[in-house]
Amino acid sequence: MMNDNDNVDTDEFTLITSGKGDIERLLAIMKALRDPKTGCPWDIQQNFASIAPYTIEEAYEVSDAITRQAWGELVGELGDLLLQTVYHSQMAAEAGLFKFSDVVASISNKMVERHPHVFGNQRKTNTAEQQTKEWEGQKARERGSAGTLDGVALGLPALLRAVKLQKRAARVGFDWVDTVDVLAKINEEIAELVEARERLTHNEVAEEFGDLLFVMANLARHMDVDPEAALRATNDKFTRRFAYIEAALSVRGKTPSQSNLAEMDALWNEVRAQDNEQGKFKP
Repeated sequence: MMNDNDNVDTDEFTLITSGKGDIERLLAIMKALRDPKTGCPWDIQQNFASIAPYTIEEAYEVSDAITRQAWGELVGELGDLLLQTVYHSQMAAEAGLFKFSDVVASISNKMVERHPHVFGNQRKTNTAEQQTKEWEGQKARERGSAGTLDGVALGLPALLRAVKLQKRAARVGFDWVDTVDVLAKINEEIAELVEARERLTHNEVAEEFGDLLFVMANLARHMDVDPEAALRATNDKFTRRFAYIEAALSVRGKTPSQSNLAEMDALWNEVRAQDNEQGKFKP
């Protein structure tokens, strides 16, 4: 355990062990963890690439806590997410790339620049919709001569990235005018997928399946639905309903593998009917 005799500045040690809830303490903790002589072996070995998956995971855990309205958990999850920014900033400082203060300055400047209706002389009567359009316009000006689709992060979940790509293309007029056109395209892609299944290679089938998912993401955009959130909700619903099936079978002295599709499907319809009676969304 670290003490006053370790290679840690006395003031830093005092700050680290103070129990204070400020950012300077967290920065000092991260610096100590990464110290090549006295730090944690695991933390010392990490790099940007190895930490990135944790950053994504922590963001999802924040979202999960919000979805469940687990406000007590949210405090910890937000702390875990904050640590990711501190972690990347510490590694960047070690490499001479930038410091945490640069990260804070960057986002602070961006917020001020993108909110002239709050921090400047621009009229303050904008609606949220108007402000979103102006925000997107500002981001487009910041991209300058870059391509329309440049800057859409490769690491985004595939459905989310599909929606963002389509939004960018729609800004320059590459979009269906009506939802009916999207539905027609979905039917076309389904037909192509069925045909692909019968005569094409596995890679070609996968490509056709990807095309169908891409158009489904476009339909979600046209219907103002977040496809990631919608699928997460369906996953949760499926998990809960299948747990009901397992519990009901257990009462009968069975496991799902000892049952059959007809029996499990009847139990599925049973719990679905209960959901409908309780006013839950009907699948």
